Amino acid sequence: MAAIGVDQGVETVIELFGTIVGAEGGSLEFVDLSDGRLTVRYNEGVNEDCPECVPSHEMVEGMMESSLKIHAPDVRELNLL
Repeated sequence: MAAIGVDQGVETVIELFGTIVGAEGGSLEFVDLSDGRLTVRYNEGVNEDCPECVPSHEMVEGMMESSLKIHAPDVRELNLL
């Protein structure tokens, strides 16, 4: 999920939200961190019994941005693919 050598706060956020999206079959994958810009790939899960239970791209992005402000304040921008 998170890459070795990445800021501990970034790893914490990716692991936390990876667990949340993983509950519905989704995943988060670290792509890059450079110049204060974090890029993460969100593979949305599928839950045919409860489609509304799967966090939307926008929801995950908003929650991660809020959490990054606390845990990794050096990250100025999140690019969620």
